[in-house]
Amino acid sequence: MKEVQQQYISKTASQLKPSGIRKFFDLASQMDNVISLGVGEPDFVTPWNVCEAGYASLESGYTAYTANAGLLELREEISSYLDEQFSLSYSAESQIILTVGASQAIDLAFRAVIDPGDEVIIVEPGFVAYSPAVTLAGGTPVSLETKAEDEFKITRESLEKVITKRTKAILLCFPSNPTGATMSEAELKNVTDIIQEHDLLVLSDEIYAELTYDETHFSIARVDGMKERTILISGFSKAFAMTGWRLGYVTGPEEIIAAMLKIHQYTMMCAPTIAQHGALEALKSGRDDLERMKKSYRQRRNFLVKAFNNIGLSCHMPGGAFYAFPSVQATGMTSDEFAEKLLEEEQVAVVPGHVFGAGGEGYVRCSYATSIDSLQEAVKRIERFVNRHNSKG
Repeated sequence: MKEVQQQYISKTASQLKPSGIRKFFDLASQMDNVISLGVGEPDFVTPWNVCEAGYASLESGYTAYTANAGLLELREEISSYLDEQFSLSYSAESQIILTVGASQAIDLAFRAVIDPGDEVIIVEPGFVAYSPAVTLAGGTPVSLETKAEDEFKITRESLEKVITKRTKAILLCFPSNPTGATMSEAELKNVTDIIQEHDLLVLSDEIYAELTYDETHFSIARVDGMKERTILISGFSKAFAMTGWRLGYVTGPEEIIAAMLKIHQYTMMCAPTIAQHGALEALKSGRDDLERMKKSYRQRRNFLVKAFNNIGLSCHMPGGAFYAFPSVQATGMTSDEFAEKLLEEEQVAVVPGHVFGAGGEGYVRCSYATSIDSLQEAVKRIERFVNRHNSKG
């Protein structure tokens, strides 16, 4: 019967690889005494006032669909927030859609702009969902490999090398998952003339924008000539500790947003109503909670990166997000071997870097979105593990 069922599965779906992140999370969930540095999810619970706003919306009877694009009041709040925080101006009526997480926004964007044969540049190491999303939309993902010596930032040379006549867009994620890399205003301006010269569209995933630690986040959409060719994607999961609420948003040029809205109407109707009311409260009164969580992440980052370097696992200082990306090359193990043996021998779960694409091999992603006590214990176990295997060598 299995063989009969298999014949109905599309070639595209059958060739998709399962998420490498979930693989190690699932393994860890079946073991005792595991410290997970695997899944990129805040360890903070959603602030209570946001939860109360969700409860209140139910009690008030807000259980029906919203407008396809989402609550206008929330879109207006997002418009004001982007202007105030990042100096970006977007129309609440025609340039913002509320989506089911930033993931749906990425899917909508690709489906709205990609035709068969189009190539999309994916900056790697990068989030595991980007390339599959391009493939599912009928396009061809093309890797732009970043390197540790460049702090995992794109350079003019690396960008020009991968552009072809079929290149239609490039997807950026800064601060980066998994490397934590950020790009400054000057660094972005250094590559935008190439993007404009080749008439490329930019999908800018800025879900970690608020979690930028050492400088103010600068969006590529602010560079002259870039706003009209940039689709900006963000959401509430990371900065406001609302992963399970599944609410993101997308902004961009009116014509592209209109095309995305048509697809959204047919595939999703609208984002969850209760989540939209919670997000409205988060934007209105959640800034103090955001800063409190950000301060904690910064302290954890500083501890973890210093610890990795002391252990002998070379690690650059991430400028944002909540991931460290240490090299395990000194151990002589592949990233897969390191992650599997560490989980088996010391019950610490990390994600092997190769799952994030080109340039990820030889590294592991470690989320510091967990308590400092857990991080301290994880470091002790990792150091014991490294010392044990170094002595064997």
